[in-house]
Amino acid sequence: MTGTVTCDLTITLDGYAAGHHQTEQRPFGDDGGDGWGDKLHAWYGEGRDQHPAEFDRMMTAKAFIMGRNMFGPVRGEWDRPWTGWWGDNPPYHGPVFVLTHHPREPQPMAGGTTFHFVTDGIEAAMARAREAAGDGGISVHGGPSTVNQYLAAGLIDEVRLHVAPYTLGGGVRLFDGVPPVDLEQIDARATASVTHLRYRVVR
Repeated sequence: MTGTVTCDLTITLDGYAAGHHQTEQRPFGDDGGDGWGDKLHAWYGEGRDQHPAEFDRMMTAKAFIMGRNMFGPVRGEWDRPWTGWWGDNPPYHGPVFVLTHHPREPQPMAGGTTFHFVTDGIEAAMARAREAAGDGGISVHGGPSTVNQYLAAGLIDEVRLHVAPYTLGGGVRLFDGVPPVDLEQIDARATASVTHLRYRVVR
């Protein structure tokens, strides 16, 4: 798995990773729950004991890429010192490359996480992530619009999905605008709260 580029995303049965009307108070929007992903990400709240392999895989990457929307609710120019949803010690413990149209100096955090802000596109962010990761893996961590861009560009090797057992009917959807992708299933595991699926992208 050296140098493998993965994505890791929780979606509803009809493919949505967030609902409409996302705000700072409801970052997942109309997500069928509290707006903070309580229903969508119920499996994550159950913890490592019930989902050990999935938790172990989630943070093994040496570099991470995310979209501006996943990093936070600030739009346009940076008008305040937002440092993400994860508090002073985010779970990444490595370099995170945030796609944005507005320059900003790197933001170091406790625990080894540093957010770097990339203004020249997905390929540039990937190049910087590869340099930072060395022989390690890279996670395109989200949200769905960012994952879709990397899938469309053929830059993801492994797709990891966590499917919550309900439908949403609208929102931000995985695979929207993505050309056909040939996938080979690696494994699948179902619990009462989620079905974990893992696919290799066939080229």
